Amino acid sequence: MPISNIPILSMLRTRMEWHQERQRVLAENVANADTPGYRARDLVPPDFEQTLQATARLVRTDRRHIAGGGFGGASFADGHDVHHQTRPSGNAVSRENQMLKLAANQMDYEAATSVYTHSLSLIKMAFGK
Repeated sequence: MPISNIPILSMLRTRMEWHQERQRVLAENVANADTPGYRARDLVPPDFEQTLQATARLVRTDRRHIAGGGFGGASFADGHDVHHQTRPSGNAVSRENQMLKLAANQMDYEAATSVYTHSLSLIKMAFGK
């Protein structure tokens, strides 16, 4: 199996691509903050539920073990901005909110790239390189 097909690395790569595309969408929102009738857009985060369940099955080998509940506890919002008022021009973009999302997106991207880089380093070390 190629290293790029390892499930966790594949999920991290998908997540980094999502953050790159989200950065573009959020920057577009900021650029159109004064455009009449413009509505802020956002991306729905990727859902890794099926991949996680397929790769991380918990097996209860003893009746005293705690049963695995899966990974269903965390869910993501749909990403729509519905909490901001629409201006008379029809524009509903909050620059402050978009800038906060841009900063959070950048930090999340940096965290994902750091985990990805460290994972590759560990794999290389395991191979003796």
